[in-house]
Amino acid sequence: MKRFLSLFFCLGCLLSLFAQSPKREFRGAWIQCVNGQWQGLSKETMQSTLRSQLDELQRCGINAIMFQVRAEGDALYESPYEPWSRYLTGQQGKAPSPYWDPLAWMVEECHKRSMELHAWINPFRAKTKGTTSLATTHQAVQHPELCFNYDGLLIFDPAYDANQDYICLVARDIVRRYDVDGLHIDDYFYPYPAAGVEMLDYEGVRKAQTNGSLAETGNRRRAHVNRFIEKLSRAIKEEKPWVKFGVSPFGIYHNMLTRSSQVPGSMTSGLQNYDDLYADILLWMERGWLDYNIPQIYWEIGNKAADYDTLIRWWSTVHRDLHAPHPCLLYIGQDVERTVKFPDLQRPQMHQMPAKYNLQRSLPAIDGSCQWYAKAVCNNPGEYATMLKTVYHAKPALQPLMPWIDKKAPKKPTKPAIVTTSDGPTLMWTAPKARKPMDEAAGYAVYRFNPGEKVNCSDASHLVTVVRNPYYVLPLDIEDRTTFAITALDRLHNESKPVKVKF
Repeated sequence: MKRFLSLFFCLGCLLSLFAQSPKREFRGAWIQCVNGQWQGLSKETMQSTLRSQLDELQRCGINAIMFQVRAEGDALYESPYEPWSRYLTGQQGKAPSPYWDPLAWMVEECHKRSMELHAWINPFRAKTKGTTSLATTHQAVQHPELCFNYDGLLIFDPAYDANQDYICLVARDIVRRYDVDGLHIDDYFYPYPAAGVEMLDYEGVRKAQTNGSLAETGNRRRAHVNRFIEKLSRAIKEEKPWVKFGVSPFGIYHNMLTRSSQVPGSMTSGLQNYDDLYADILLWMERGWLDYNIPQIYWEIGNKAADYDTLIRWWSTVHRDLHAPHPCLLYIGQDVERTVKFPDLQRPQMHQMPAKYNLQRSLPAIDGSCQWYAKAVCNNPGEYATMLKTVYHAKPALQPLMPWIDKKAPKKPTKPAIVTTSDGPTLMWTAPKARKPMDEAAGYAVYRFNPGEKVNCSDASHLVTVVRNPYYVLPLDIEDRTTFAITALDRLHNESKPVKVKF
């Protein structure tokens, strides 16, 4: 085992020479509730567990958390529209006791660690298979005529504008009342198909009554979801234009191996967004409705039906060639446990993490990744977390730019100084003035330059930390005449000019 780990680290460090950490990179992780991991936990235990995870994820260089707050028309926050989630309290509609608001708490904890918090909702699922009863205040109980049953699930039918508008109302409320950095939706639109189970949604019933074609039904279902995505995108930006809107679709858009059509597709043969979930991801990007896309490319390199290498190259090409009002950033959804389960095809003594990260960093149009799932990272299977800390996320990173939302940099910090505090020498400065919320400093980047080095903040190797508050406790290994440079970052991580101070 020791020999394996030694070889693993040696090869990993060698590979890191070809995969240096970029200055800007999205490094996310999903924290889900739908698996029931929080049910039955006290407030103190859940908060302690989350703090522990966030601390470890911060050590791993994670700079964004996708936190699931709506799994089935419910809420892991105080909502005026939807009942408290059974995934929090064990009973839908029952408030936590002692009272607390997990979303508000997570926003604060993530921002303390200079992480973004993206509120993750499932739009159309009204009830999971394991839920036996719904609260009387649940939207599906109030309006059962707007929902349909499918294979043990209850679904808000996307065909109805009332459902679309209701979900947008819920999203507006989250964005308006919470200081979230993003609104995130996952891969569930129309439900995943179950073998031999007919979908009797509005369009399914219409097809049966009119003897319509499957193609026509599919087109109408996609049109309903398209209309919803446009509404949701507009709703978010109308509330707070700086809040990012992103989706994490299933990893395959459309198969070229199994079906011939004019629809673009990859050389794969698995379940499809376009055909099976009625989610036209490419159209949403082309219309400029999305800020980022995180396809869940969870398979291994060499998978016969859905090869990771094939899919990551396909998505990279699609994003690179996108013709749209603005770009849509591409991040890769990585499955931690499956990555370490399979051996590298070229070096069987290693798992596939180095090969996957080299692909991710080498292909155009890819600006980061998101880990499925946060707890798996913390468990460190196959030294996955260790490699993030020591190789792939060894240096911090700013968020990728989104100039279509905002491209104006904030003013630079003022009054930099090094003072002695109880924690030791501390670099302090004053936040710049701003006239508008978009121009305010939401964080700061600190760079370090050894004696004689030229100050160059475009060189990512000199970035030592990203902080929210205007101070930084200096490390103990500082030489005399070491120079520090501080830049201000707005909500979109537009970066100001630096202000310098010498130790």
